Amino acid sequence: MEPTQLRILAVGRNAEIMTVMHRLLNAPDNWTGITVTADEAARAAFEKEAFDIVLICAGVSTEEEAVLTAYFKQHSPAVIVKRHYGGGSGLLKNEILYALENR
Repeated sequence: MEPTQLRILAVGRNAEIMTVMHRLLNAPDNWTGITVTADEAARAAFEKEAFDIVLICAGVSTEEEAVLTAYFKQHSPAVIVKRHYGGGSGLLKNEILYALENR
């Protein structure tokens, strides 16, 4: 079941990709997406707002992903942290909805 307002944080290193992600994540009426390109910005956003899902996007290394995931889970155990590999808007939406259904 989809929350009334889904809050999504996306962390990636490529500014152009994150600009597209921002547009895609904010397209549905009941989604609010924030995109960042630095770990510090991700932590700051996470401390400021509660997120349902965190997407780890292009350019974030496996080691960085592990550190971020540990941080997010420590501060909000129920948050979904998922690696996003790219694809079109339909794939992104289905990926997010699938993660919500299978949490």
